[in-house]
Amino acid sequence: MTDQDKTSSEFWKHKRLSQMNHDEWESLCDGCGRCCLNKLEDEDDGRIYYTRAACSLLDIPTCRCTDYDNRKTRMPDCLQLSVDNAHYFDWLPETCAYRLLAEGEPLPQWHPLITGTTQSVIDAGISVRDIAKPESEVEDLTEEVIALSDGHSDLI
Repeated sequence: MTDQDKTSSEFWKHKRLSQMNHDEWESLCDGCGRCCLNKLEDEDDGRIYYTRAACSLLDIPTCRCTDYDNRKTRMPDCLQLSVDNAHYFDWLPETCAYRLLAEGEPLPQWHPLITGTTQSVIDAGISVRDIAKPESEVEDLTEEVIALSDGHSDLI
């Protein structure tokens, strides 16, 4: 059974985030790993900058958390997404389903709920598996700032 089989067909088109059940909510995650990259915030304008440095719990090749259920305990800075904090989703990547749906936008055509496979995230160039590096290997986050777009990443 795939993750999509656990949820009603195209639920994201007719349900608000607040109406989704747990399985539907969790299935919105495309597994790109972008939210697990360390970020820097410009103190002057509040702009968020992504870096290549990945959280120590992120398994970079699979772009999955190695201790998802306990991540908040192990990584107190980890932000757990919920409907209650949807108004803060602007820090999420522009390609993130949670952010897109909160802003009234559709899911991208490469999203696993549409394609039926997580490979589409890799094929679209959205996954961080080829750009992320363990935060333990990073000395200066400002040297690792990257620009994330709809499918490409470049060092700034």
